[in-house]
Amino acid sequence: MAFYRAQPSYMYPAVPFTGEIQGGLQDGLQITVNGCVHPGASRFAVNLQAGFSENNIAFHFNPRFEQGGYVVCNTKQNGQWGTEERKMSMPFQKGVPFELCLLVQSSHFTVTVNGNFFVQYPHRVPFTSVNAISVTGSVQLFYITFKNPHVAPAQPVFFTMQPSQRLRFPKSQGRKPKPSGSGHANLNPVTPTVLPSTAQSPQMFPTPGIPPTMYPSPTYPMPYFSSIPGGLHPSKSIIVVGTILPSAKRFHINLRSGSDIAFHLNPRFDENAVVRNTQVKGKWGSEERQLLRPMPFRRGQGMLVWIMCDSYCFKVAVDGQHLLEYNHRLKNLAAINNLEVDGDVQLTHVQA
Repeated sequence: MAFYRAQPSYMYPAVPFTGEIQGGLQDGLQITVNGCVHPGASRFAVNLQAGFSENNIAFHFNPRFEQGGYVVCNTKQNGQWGTEERKMSMPFQKGVPFELCLLVQSSHFTVTVNGNFFVQYPHRVPFTSVNAISVTGSVQLFYITFKNPHVAPAQPVFFTMQPSQRLRFPKSQGRKPKPSGSGHANLNPVTPTVLPSTAQSPQMFPTPGIPPTMYPSPTYPMPYFSSIPGGLHPSKSIIVVGTILPSAKRFHINLRSGSDIAFHLNPRFDENAVVRNTQVKGKWGSEERQLLRPMPFRRGQGMLVWIMCDSYCFKVAVDGQHLLEYNHRLKNLAAINNLEVDGDVQLTHVQA
């Protein structure tokens, strides 16, 4: 079996998005696009193309929600569209997360949506000319991953973002958290880098070569409870996406170790505070409330909470901006293997 430096995932890129496909398309390469269609969407598109312009698109996959919903497939050569192929069915739902898989095969692309076969599209131009993927339209992206079953990753992969779109977790000195700048998700072409798994930098957010567990349900029952396969370890990430109820008083995200709570993240709107704590044998420790910036959660608005486990602390970002660090009080990270969410929030996406 061959070994290669795996293509890193693109995590939460802003739309419109264009990113490099390292080494171009290969027979057997599978590209997975995970996201959520906007509630008011009319259409979106995923393009496999040559370069960062849209003059040469080998495969244009274009769900359109008008006229009952259908999907257009096409190819553009030298700025000119070919003949459309339309499938008069719609596998996507507005406001609902999806998983779109594009499999490169010798004579065609095979497309599956949410694990179900949807369409095959014969190659009109050599697929080897493709070295970029773009996404446009009314869609939010969670991640784009790359997997080739004919080869195996040689080592962990890290994803390097441009300063304009960086999700910043500050590099810590000792045990003193430092404030960080904020990043705006305005994606430019990015540069993937392979580094040792111990590397830490505010310029790099570690991304495993294998995508995290995905639960593509439109809404989740509350309280929500899920296992974390393998428990926590440095660079492990937990992502929680949802909408805060308009009348919300508080909600919480717990990372549990058996009956203990290793990390209790508890936004309280009635106190205008984000409380952090640990519970051991039914007893709470001392609360932490201080923040480096104003309360980031808002009633009636969406939220994206990203918790990254570092070697000595949890780092928390909200809507792409670093919020806080919380030093580990329970040191056995592998035993922290359950996620719990409850309170005045509706969940739409969880990765653990």
